[in-house]
Amino acid sequence: MIERIVAFSVQRRWLVIALVALATVVSAGMAAHLFRINTDVERLIDKDVPWRQDEIAYEKAFPQRTGTLVAVIDGQTPEEAEEAAANLAKALAERKDAIETVYRPDGGPFFEKNGFLLLSPPELTKTTEQLVQQQGLLGPLAADPSLRGVMRVLGLGARGVKSGDAKLEDLDRPMSQIDETLRKVLAGEPARLSWQTLLSNGKLKSTDLRKFVMIQPVLDYNALQPGAMATAVVRQVADGLKITNGDYKGDSGVRMRLTGPVAVADDEFATLAEDAGLNYSITTGAIVLFVWLAVRSASLVGAVLLTTFAGLTVTAAIGLLMVGELNPISVAFAALFVGLGIDFGIQFAVRYRADRFEQPDLPSALRAAARGVGWSLTLAAISLIAGFFAFLPTAFRGVSELGLIAGVGMIVAYLFSLTLLPALIAVFKPKMEAKAVETTWMAGVDEWIIEHRKPVLIAVALITVAGIPLLFKLPFDSNPMHLRSPKVESIATYLDLTKDPETSPNVIEVLAPSVEAVPALADKLTKLSAVAEIIDIDTFVPPDQDQKLAIIADTAQLLGPILNPSRKPPPPTDAENVKAIKDTAAALRTLNGAAAAKPAIALAGTLDALATAPVAIREAASVALTTDLKTLLTRLRDLLSPQKITLANLPPKLKAEWVAADGRARIEVHPKGNSNDNTVLRSFAKEVQTVAPHATGAPIATTSSSYTILGAFVQAALTALVLIFVILSVALRKPWDVAMTLGPLVLATLWTLMALHLVGMPLNFANIIAMPLMLAVGVAFHIYYVIAWRAGVVDMLASSLTRAIFFSALTTGTAFGSLVLSSHPGTASMGKLLALSLFFTLVAAFFVVPAFLGPPPKQPDPKRPEGDGAVPPDLAAKRSPEAIAVK
Repeated sequence: MIERIVAFSVQRRWLVIALVALATVVSAGMAAHLFRINTDVERLIDKDVPWRQDEIAYEKAFPQRTGTLVAVIDGQTPEEAEEAAANLAKALAERKDAIETVYRPDGGPFFEKNGFLLLSPPELTKTTEQLVQQQGLLGPLAADPSLRGVMRVLGLGARGVKSGDAKLEDLDRPMSQIDETLRKVLAGEPARLSWQTLLSNGKLKSTDLRKFVMIQPVLDYNALQPGAMATAVVRQVADGLKITNGDYKGDSGVRMRLTGPVAVADDEFATLAEDAGLNYSITTGAIVLFVWLAVRSASLVGAVLLTTFAGLTVTAAIGLLMVGELNPISVAFAALFVGLGIDFGIQFAVRYRADRFEQPDLPSALRAAARGVGWSLTLAAISLIAGFFAFLPTAFRGVSELGLIAGVGMIVAYLFSLTLLPALIAVFKPKMEAKAVETTWMAGVDEWIIEHRKPVLIAVALITVAGIPLLFKLPFDSNPMHLRSPKVESIATYLDLTKDPETSPNVIEVLAPSVEAVPALADKLTKLSAVAEIIDIDTFVPPDQDQKLAIIADTAQLLGPILNPSRKPPPPTDAENVKAIKDTAAALRTLNGAAAAKPAIALAGTLDALATAPVAIREAASVALTTDLKTLLTRLRDLLSPQKITLANLPPKLKAEWVAADGRARIEVHPKGNSNDNTVLRSFAKEVQTVAPHATGAPIATTSSSYTILGAFVQAALTALVLIFVILSVALRKPWDVAMTLGPLVLATLWTLMALHLVGMPLNFANIIAMPLMLAVGVAFHIYYVIAWRAGVVDMLASSLTRAIFFSALTTGTAFGSLVLSSHPGTASMGKLLALSLFFTLVAAFFVVPAFLGPPPKQPDPKRPEGDGAVPPDLAAKRSPEAIAVK
């Protein structure tokens, strides 16, 4: 049957080429029209998986929290960070073309007015006591928030130290900060005095200097980077607001970094595309080289490559018709097709070369090649198709669709290798072979393996048994963040945030059935050892408000008249500012005899320079010293006049972040420790799920997806093995032959996993995909050898078959191995595992399979040794089992 198909293709070569060319052109048009990559990574897992159902339920309850871009604002002072975040949020809210929603989780009018109410009672008591102690400072500043007023307060402080009413050490930090600010002004540099830092005595929390803006961008899943347009808009707006993108630069005191699911996904695809041009160039060049080395004919190289290209184009069109759109994993079908499909072409072309040396004409050689490798190609193709289709029923949709397209691709590659390839060879008419295609120098290796079968098999057994304990220690890294480049902004920012439990993005979301059910559930979660903090709707509607309002009212009674003076002097003239500056400098110099007077004397010198500077410099100094002072005074007035918070008077946007439209309430659970650590992440997720089984969030998605994906691969591997076993059993009919095909394949897989442990490379979501790929390659190689052995081939390592397998392996390895060069850690790890797996697959094929098989079961026919086209009849007779035995 196979020989007749090849004979027909040779006889009707132009018809075959025309039909395939037409199919290729139509397919190219269809593929171009249908081509679409959906980069939504959430679609990679079947939505019917229980943990995905929980995730989907949460997303439906709080749709505004999905597909987010997070702007992380870092300021050198709290005021700068707050101002930048507020301005950015306001500006982005106007860009409806690229931004759907903008939300500030840590700022805005609500927090500016009710911040004291949201503190715990001990924190509120401490804060208000500190404010009361500073009323002597706040009063004069509130009455005269100008350069003159600041100078007078400094002068009063100096005179207080002189009289013994104040300590010089208490003025050390304020004087140093004011001195530093004024020196920058005199030097013409941007400067602002942070009064919040000054009044807190420099004891700021990380969240004081870091603010967040949550952005839900308009996404285009047809693009490689769905959030690219929105990201560009955010950066453009930030530039307009003088907010530095990335690290601090020059005079900027505020920087913005972007992270969140959208930024992480976009950066990942950008990293993958970054090296694509170089990788594809290297891969293409290497594939052409190895095909040339295998067939040593430009005509045959052209025929094999044209067949591969046509098959790839047709496969792409059929694949897009079947699945509608590609995903980040199924897009790898192209590399699979080239890596595996080209193997069929090389096997046929190399066999044709061997038969062309013996056959009188080209058609006869092509028919002989069909007889020689047709059955083994068929069996290999069926096994490959079964292996890929084994992924169809798994819950890992990304690989399931890859298996479907790749399986269909193997059908196309097989058919084209028996139709288009012979037709092209017949048209190109390669030159007749001048000598037999063989690797005679490997004949000695064949003989050595046959003579030393027992020692070889014993060594294989000992190595395998010795390495089995390594399999139990093989690590699996389930954290997808470890597969991404830490050099890109989104990942670097993510890693930075995970260091602080208050800002860690690795939080778990728990849905309570109602607002009333939140306290009891939150109480249970708080008691868990892995939980650092709980945030829920009650965080913003605190239960102990009456007590807090009383404390705030007492503080307001004391500070209210001070912060709201009935009489204020008119704005100072420049002459008044100069006089205040000189008076303060003189007061500071009176402290010269004190042991700790160095900051005071330094400031006095700076004030002397300021007093004699141009008017514009003093105006700039006034702005630098009073801008944040006025903001502070306004904020204190607001904080001391809150109103009781209820669910009814919460801002709608804030309420919507915590209470869904159907009444369910969200509880945000923060982890203790470094949540980027796999052990911490697993423990955190496991503990929370004991209290809330339907919780969701990154830690649960990470741990649960690892089980889903591993389960999918185990299921697919077992299914593939069963299917291939059944196929081989029906085809080969002898259990020993089936065992000889699959046994070395299992050994190569075990050795690969052992080697992973020895080189310290864990399995992960990226490189585990390489395992079924190399199983597919391995089963094909082993089938070729077993079929040849059954046909009576002797000295298999010296035959054209080994030449074809070796260069096919190099071609396949090149198609995948170039991934090692990628700057994307996950892709690079896949390339490394493929390289390891390919090495052990070849070791098993070249050394273990011959040792397992031993001498062929029958002596070849000297006239036409079926399956032994690489060895001339006279040489084949010399290498018969009897001849070897005589030696």
